Amino acid sequence: MFKKKNFLFTLLLLLIVAVLTACGGGSTEGTTSSGSNGESSESSGEARTLRISLGLNDQHPLYHSSMKFKELVESQTDTLKVEVYHSGQIADDRSAIEMLQFGTLEITIPSSAPFVSFVPEYGVFDLPFTLTSTEMVDAILQGEFGENLAAKTEAQGIVQLAWWENGFRQLTNDTKPINTLEDLKGLKIRVMENEMHIDTWKALGTNPTPMAFTELFTAMQQKTVDGQENPYPSILLEKYPEVQKYLTETNHVYSPFLFLVSKKIWDELSAEQQEIIRSAAIEAGEYNRELTRQTANEALEELKGQMEFTKISDEELERFKEAVKPVIEQYKDQVGTEIVEQYLSEIENFSNK
Repeated sequence: MFKKKNFLFTLLLLLIVAVLTACGGGSTEGTTSSGSNGESSESSGEARTLRISLGLNDQHPLYHSSMKFKELVESQTDTLKVEVYHSGQIADDRSAIEMLQFGTLEITIPSSAPFVSFVPEYGVFDLPFTLTSTEMVDAILQGEFGENLAAKTEAQGIVQLAWWENGFRQLTNDTKPINTLEDLKGLKIRVMENEMHIDTWKALGTNPTPMAFTELFTAMQQKTVDGQENPYPSILLEKYPEVQKYLTETNHVYSPFLFLVSKKIWDELSAEQQEIIRSAAIEAGEYNRELTRQTANEALEELKGQMEFTKISDEELERFKEAVKPVIEQYKDQVGTEIVEQYLSEIENFSNK
């Protein structure tokens, strides 16, 4: 009898403990559920941060366009937050691209030049004197060619959502005005550390000097180089008129910006978030092109007041193009014969309209 009572007492204690444990566990589980309701951070109100790494400063149209993207995204959803970092605060362009591949950075917007190391076909933009107007640029990049080229990034763990604009590169020097091919002979021109650019300027008769962008102003100041080439806004913002007298419109290379997203991070987003980001990148890209072109025109007018300006005539420009034809042939295989031929065909078709 005693054993039976003892057994019942023990059983009762166990039942009480079980009930208390269940109540305590239910309370904890209820707290957790009230935060997430078993759903993703998107539906719980927890915003995901998208960081954009830019190499240029906060005065450049690229920065203002990135802020436009931030405005567009954050006005459509509470699940995404955008932070813009300029002047290489996170990384230089090449390192930022590598971070996208590893999934340690969300977005970067480099020019096409450093991206050639990842997708060689982007070298088409380094082919000299090919794209010659903004109308041609828009027709080719916003069309089937641009769409097919952008699709090649996914194999490298990167998603390209839009084409933005850096602009046409122009020539400055501190020696003499440039009107003819012969005027270039022997000039020491700083170029990007890019073999095709080096060979292009050799073909034009100059002595190309590859050099880091950060060293350029001092090099011109100390007469280590005679000149350089960059888009108008960069020439003005970097205060090159302080050390350069002559400005020449050459439009020798068009440089796009690429709106790139880490594929690892992209695949973690919901379809709704992806669509918001994609549409914002495209709309901000339209804003970027308009702003960049307006800024380039304004920069040119301001530069004309500080430098002697010349523009290569159409007839003389044909001589420039003829001089660099061997460079285009030389780099066809490296860039990709098929895509170079497609690119040149698109340009020819547009020119014949």
